[in-house]
Amino acid sequence: MIVERLSNQINIREYLKMLCVDSGGVNILSDKAKINLISIKNIHVGAANILKQDALSIGADLAVPRGTVVAKEPYVNTLLIATNAHLKILSHKELAQPFGLKELAHTLKKYIHKPVKQDILIMGIINANDDSFFAQSRFCDENAIIKIEEMIKAGATIIDIGGVSSAPNAQVVTAEEELQRVQKIIDIIHEQDLYKKAQFSIDSYQPLVIEYALKSGFKIVNDITGLANDEVCHLCAKYDATAIIMHMQGTPQTMQNNPRYDNILTEIYDFLEKRSHKAESFGIKSVILDVGVGFGKTLKENLILIKHLEHFQTLNKRLLIGASRKSMIHKIDNSDVQNRLGGTLALHLEAIGNGASILRVHDVEEHVQALKIEQALRDI
Repeated sequence: MIVERLSNQINIREYLKMLCVDSGGVNILSDKAKINLISIKNIHVGAANILKQDALSIGADLAVPRGTVVAKEPYVNTLLIATNAHLKILSHKELAQPFGLKELAHTLKKYIHKPVKQDILIMGIINANDDSFFAQSRFCDENAIIKIEEMIKAGATIIDIGGVSSAPNAQVVTAEEELQRVQKIIDIIHEQDLYKKAQFSIDSYQPLVIEYALKSGFKIVNDITGLANDEVCHLCAKYDATAIIMHMQGTPQTMQNNPRYDNILTEIYDFLEKRSHKAESFGIKSVILDVGVGFGKTLKENLILIKHLEHFQTLNKRLLIGASRKSMIHKIDNSDVQNRLGGTLALHLEAIGNGASILRVHDVEEHVQALKIEQALRDI
């Protein structure tokens, strides 16, 4: 007999298949192998006691504060610890219970993990302005095309082009000035028919700029305002473009002035859900979601978003993360922007493990290599 302890990060379905477990068994055992930690806040104490007993009866558990059993407080915060198999039972069992547990049952059903194989896409960053926080991402005209070709060769499948910095306290420019900065690059991309090699995204929330890019063949609109402008919605629908909806508290000029949230995961989830519905109401067929790392968040809040990114998977959209060389890395290790590649890779690999499928990066080649290694580890 040989006994070995395995990582809980293995590809459990592939491992079970390797053991020649039948297909039904693979599904059942995979559900038992996935542990979910679900925070349930402000739950009625009666509901907490019922859920605690129901969870224990099937082998799950609910962490509750001291005094819950005697209803010391009318509402409590709890943590449900359950496998997918447990969630399936509880999502049915709680339908018959009082104190809001019926509504909870419907939510728990959404959290049952359904692994979906998604290719990880790399989005390379091209800035056509002279005040982007990372100087090596700034390019003009023909030099931008050279860099775009390099990024595509290195493995980028999307190129994101913007003419205005969105860093904290960035300079405000007119739509006309923004268009002037990116127009030549867009024209060359069109002339050289680079669309055969990659998808192109316009990083803008100005209708004037966005329409010029979409008319020229761009297929993605990266809107840091999260489709605040109805005209941008109309344009995305008109040109059948994918919309990237990002969350930002405030504007680039105000977003880091003491950002505040009561519950950051819930508030950003609600924002992204509402803006997704808005996109659908305008006829936008394809949406990507971005929680907006660095856009009106503290260091701790940025880390929470990356660590708990799986929370947003129930929105059933691709998740994009862009933490490339951002100041949050400096706040951890005091590094300048030139020396943040290691921190960037650490943040992005964590995000991939938690559900991200698109990375917006300055350093394409290094990310492609890191992802190959990460995938090799996950395939074991």
